[in-house]
Amino acid sequence: MNVTAPPATGVRHHWADLPGVVRSAVEDILGAPVVDARNQSGGFSPGVAARILLADGRRAFVKVVSAEVNPGSPDLHRAEARNTAALPPDAPVPRLLGSYDDGTRVALVLQDIDGRQPRIPWIAAELDRVLTAVGELSRIMTPAPIDAPAVADSEAETFSGWRTLLAARDTEGLPGRLAPWAARHLDVLAELESGWAGPATGDSLAHGDLRADNILLTDDRVVFVDWPHALRAAPWFDLLAMLPCVAAQGGPDPDTVFTTHPLGRAADPDGVNAVLAALAGYFVAHSLMPDPPGLPTVRAFQAAQGAAALGWLRGRLGRRTP
Repeated sequence: MNVTAPPATGVRHHWADLPGVVRSAVEDILGAPVVDARNQSGGFSPGVAARILLADGRRAFVKVVSAEVNPGSPDLHRAEARNTAALPPDAPVPRLLGSYDDGTRVALVLQDIDGRQPRIPWIAAELDRVLTAVGELSRIMTPAPIDAPAVADSEAETFSGWRTLLAARDTEGLPGRLAPWAARHLDVLAELESGWAGPATGDSLAHGDLRADNILLTDDRVVFVDWPHALRAAPWFDLLAMLPCVAAQGGPDPDTVFTTHPLGRAADPDGVNAVLAALAGYFVAHSLMPDPPGLPTVRAFQAAQGAAALGWLRGRLGRRTP
């Protein structure tokens, strides 16, 4: 499959541009001055993402957001700090070294992982590594080792895209902004979506936002970063939620991957259809919204994920919805 998703990039700022009080707070957390900072690309977070070198030779990773750039980003960083600090020591995640929060800016200081993101378009060997690691992550995170919201609660509003679009179907110009198949079957999609919560429910801790830019490959392991969206869900939830992005970034047929993976094989097919419909509706409905502050590429990325999820769902439904 050709790559259709644009790069997952936000508006990045530089370490040197941070207020002195923030840089000093990071140095206080680490107990040494920063002598070098290399900004990192990838990911939608609108702010600083930098690998830093300390005077004593240690390294760390720092990410900083500001409510002045995007009002919602500080709360996501606060959630990430809580979740990351509570994750079990054997989880393949960076360790939280400390945080700073002045009410406007939030900085997270994390273990620096000597790795890189998977190559895009996806390479089969790297995807195989990641898929194996997703299965191992589910094993480690079942039962959920930390207190996190249940998926039925945290995504109740998020996973209502088709029903929202159905209620607005007579809005001028809306049908023309949807894929023709989705426009024809909007009522079917809304009904299917409405049954997502039961099948998605479970006691595994899911990352909630697995994409290539939230994954690091080292020589001997796969590390999952950025945990603000952690939730309790079915063991296969993360696998299903990541595959539309994999498909949109040059990966293989998502249904083949899902149904041959140990987590996917154990899932009820009708329940998978309902959750996949809800996921597709989320991506499609959000892709039609205006750009959020500081996130100029996220809607195009969601559109690509939505198209991949919708194509996957259409294939699973087959002759029932011609």
